[in-house]
Amino acid sequence: MFHQSSDTICAISTPPGQGGIAVVRVSGSEAFNICNRIFKPARGVSLGEGRRGASISFGHVCRGDKIIDEVLILVFHAPHSYTGEDTVEISCHGSLYIQQKILGLLLNNGCRVAMAGEFTQRAFLNGKLDLSQAEAVGDLIAASSAASHRVAMQQMRGGFSRELAVLRDRLLDFTSLVELELDFVDEDVEFADRRQLKELASQVAAVIRRLVDSFSTGNAIRNGIPVAIAGETNAGKSTLLNRLLRDEKAIVSDIHGTTRDAIEDTITVDGLLFRFIDTAGIRETRDTIEQLGIERTFQKIEQAAIVLWVIDLTNDIRGMDRIAAQIIGRKQGKKLILVLNKADKLTGDEREQKTAYYNRFNEDCIVISAKSNTDITALERKLVKAANIPQTGENDVIVTNLRHYEALAKALSAIERVMEGLDAGISGDFLSQDIRECLSFLNEITGKQIGTEEVLDRIFSRFCVGK
Repeated sequence: MFHQSSDTICAISTPPGQGGIAVVRVSGSEAFNICNRIFKPARGVSLGEGRRGASISFGHVCRGDKIIDEVLILVFHAPHSYTGEDTVEISCHGSLYIQQKILGLLLNNGCRVAMAGEFTQRAFLNGKLDLSQAEAVGDLIAASSAASHRVAMQQMRGGFSRELAVLRDRLLDFTSLVELELDFVDEDVEFADRRQLKELASQVAAVIRRLVDSFSTGNAIRNGIPVAIAGETNAGKSTLLNRLLRDEKAIVSDIHGTTRDAIEDTITVDGLLFRFIDTAGIRETRDTIEQLGIERTFQKIEQAAIVLWVIDLTNDIRGMDRIAAQIIGRKQGKKLILVLNKADKLTGDEREQKTAYYNRFNEDCIVISAKSNTDITALERKLVKAANIPQTGENDVIVTNLRHYEALAKALSAIERVMEGLDAGISGDFLSQDIRECLSFLNEITGKQIGTEEVLDRIFSRFCVGK
């Protein structure tokens, strides 16, 4: 369960495995005392002595007289640390043996192993971060594209929190005037100008609506844009996937029905993350397993934001109406790109004739040769255009978190009820109730008002140990 602990905690904060260096983090009121028991500084100055703030020491971690490793130690005095507590970060060599030895020494001298996300949880409890900033730390660690990094960094720096703070201040001014009237209900006094209140509510609603509407963009930036690669068997779907990934991820064969299940992987193009799904080829078959794969192909098409319909230009065009009906019938709300493959096997006139025929199914076409890697870069440009993700600057606030989106949607509903109430001329007590509900949902995002321990447990349990 979520709680504020007075224990001094420790964990290896670098990724599991062996590397050049590793970092062991220690935080809590006894951090300096515990680390002084295992550390022998080269200059004989104990950790935590001297000027406050941050400092660095060189020396050895020892077990008795035995040297375990030569280390650098960063010392952070409270409150000038990530957690807001006295904190020590031990930079040692990346040997797994050394990491475990140092961790064992810390545990033997009074530390306990940190739970997942506990360092960031302490930062939140000590006022170093609000809840939305704490969640952004996890997003920053997981960022796999320039766009997701930019959005996470903006949120971690407090851009989202500042926007919400402005909304809260305006709503508090709003509700204070309305609730003041309730104290003078017998005198029939009206402190709040209803016209100004409606204008203010409209402005607040517009900001919340903009944040709600940004979630579709934010979700695509954070989780990647799903792209289904579909088409008949042996159209070159797996070869195309391998070209896009710059890796031999999918098995390529002349045998029909080789791909029987969806193969997924990601690439970044122009700072955007795309999640590609190579699906089973569409054809008539009596093979039960292959039929299941084809059914899954149609499921993936429906889940995708972009569909690449790969067509073998060397095939006879007869029968394509049936395939077109199956794919185009599922394109509602999606971008469809026809990828006319194996262009290297046709003459120029043949390519033009086939392209003119397929253009009647969909205007957005591109002629490529996956095998010879022809026009793959042009296809990537089409993907970026089809994604239609607006350019975001460092100061743009984009909602990427489902929890935030749901809270904002509820806040928007509450403020819209306030506007309807003002139009209907309802009494101040009902207006105040809806305003406070809107405030409550906004506060839920930043953690200013947390109702249950489970909410915090769920958020911080997603973090890695050491963060």
